[in-house]
Amino acid sequence: MVLGAVFLEPDCIFELILEPYHFSQKKNQLIFQVMTELRQESQGIDVVTVVNKLGSLIESIGGVSYLTSLAVSCPTTVHLEDYQQIVLEHYKLRELKRAAASFLNDGRLAEAERFYQTFIRLQEIGMTHEETKHDLIMDIFNEMYEDQGDLNGIDTGFDSLNRMTSGWSKGDLIVLAARPSMGKTAFALSLAMNCCKKGGVVDVFSLEMPKKQLAKRILSSLSKIDGAKWKNPYRLFTEEDQAKANTALGVFHQWNLQIHDPSQKTVSCLRAQIQKTRREFPDEDYLVVIDYLQLINVSGKYDRHDLAIASITKELKQIARLYEVPIILLSQLSRGVEQRMDKRPKMSDLRDSGSIEQDADLIMLLYRDEYYNKDNSDNKFIEIDIAKHRNGPIGMVKLLFEKEYGRFV
Repeated sequence: MVLGAVFLEPDCIFELILEPYHFSQKKNQLIFQVMTELRQESQGIDVVTVVNKLGSLIESIGGVSYLTSLAVSCPTTVHLEDYQQIVLEHYKLRELKRAAASFLNDGRLAEAERFYQTFIRLQEIGMTHEETKHDLIMDIFNEMYEDQGDLNGIDTGFDSLNRMTSGWSKGDLIVLAARPSMGKTAFALSLAMNCCKKGGVVDVFSLEMPKKQLAKRILSSLSKIDGAKWKNPYRLFTEEDQAKANTALGVFHQWNLQIHDPSQKTVSCLRAQIQKTRREFPDEDYLVVIDYLQLINVSGKYDRHDLAIASITKELKQIARLYEVPIILLSQLSRGVEQRMDKRPKMSDLRDSGSIEQDADLIMLLYRDEYYNKDNSDNKFIEIDIAKHRNGPIGMVKLLFEKEYGRFV
């Protein structure tokens, strides 16, 4: 029907997203390829031009009679989108069956991963949920006359940060970068906790620390119990500490916060969990924290490390948009920071910074003066430099860091 529709109304080929390989039969693939070439050459598309373009290949597709039958097979182009979807659905089923057969014949985890990647890739083909121009205009009109409040996204939990960001926007990739021991994990956990306090849902992917260690950090912040005591609470806790800890455990239990330390540190593994959570909580505020970028394993082979990192950040950005979730991605900074007099980080200090700068919607760089200037122990502040903000201002935010509890104020 698609090929017949093009013969009936040649200009409708500009509305198609199909490729030749989407068709199941070789002869239809060849015909559509010829139609595409005629379109690119700005020539008309009819039986005569297609026959001329096919040349000696005309017999391989069933001759002129087959083309003629196609030309009269489609009564109208009104349902062209439906015809296209039928072709795409059949293509997806063929590819899934092929991938499933390959997995069943092999049975290795690598083949299972390939099957999963095929499934995800096929899901995104032919997605047509784009809002109309009328819907877009009405959304903007309503924003003009309805108070949207101070926040357009998920509450960060800090007034100064909310003023700069208007909250974490759904679909944004947010990079949080710092040198080791600056407090980036503690800050990311604080942001996760603040989301939960407002009734939100959070997935924390810890690719470095075991989940129990992160859980104890959260409990330390909640209970205001020195983090060092959690290493041996049975011996170090006072009765007051035990009471506080029990209260904190109750709060932690009530939150929709899950900590994952996956054995397979791949983007597809992260995607699977994000997809599961979004399906379970389709309407709730949802935040994802990944600690950290450089520990994610890359699928496939790349000649350069920066290209591998680029593939990860690109995929994470796609996941953020697809599931409408802000992703806070922690990242290391290069050692170049340590060689400068002023240790405050810059965007150029991001490892493999090109792709990170390009894909990130917002980049925050952390600096704690106390770490470098031991004599300045009275300075308990942490500086959060919003170095890139695609949809808002850049600038500095200062928070008080209570290091022994991992708390920010």
